[in-house]
Amino acid sequence: MNLIAGRGSRKALLAGDVFTLRVEDGRHLFGRVVETGIDEDRAPMPDSNLVYVYDVVADGPDVDPGRLTTDALLLPPLFINRLPWSKGYFRTVAHTGLAPGDVLERHCFEVSPGGRCVDLDGKPTTRTEPCGFWGLAGYGLVDREVSRALGLAVEE
Repeated sequence: MNLIAGRGSRKALLAGDVFTLRVEDGRHLFGRVVETGIDEDRAPMPDSNLVYVYDVVADGPDVDPGRLTTDALLLPPLFINRLPWSKGYFRTVAHTGLAPGDVLERHCFEVSPGGRCVDLDGKPTTRTEPCGFWGLAGYGLVDREVSRALGLAVEE
């Protein structure tokens, strides 16, 4: 695993929370909570959170939120639960309001590889990039996808 766990937190998540993910070499990546507590009729699991992980790297946990833009996504949008925060893999470092340009105009999620796509409401849509998957991502999957994107060794 290339993500390093710190002290966990049980603090409630808020849309606009900025979080850091620290990788083994000491670099920090950043993400943002886009929506929290999404009902299961709009997400693959009840109480899911929609997050973005950005291709923004720093030596420490501080970031200019202006750098966290939809054209700087490292990974497609992800549905995730609170476990990465409670285990310490994600650490909230700031909170900013979400402006219209901070959120993709349209979300796309693939239901099955090469299969149909749905929007954030679970309704059929045409594929647009970035297209995530309609499933709950765990911190292990986030670690694997971040590692691949950064060219780090990946445990299979």
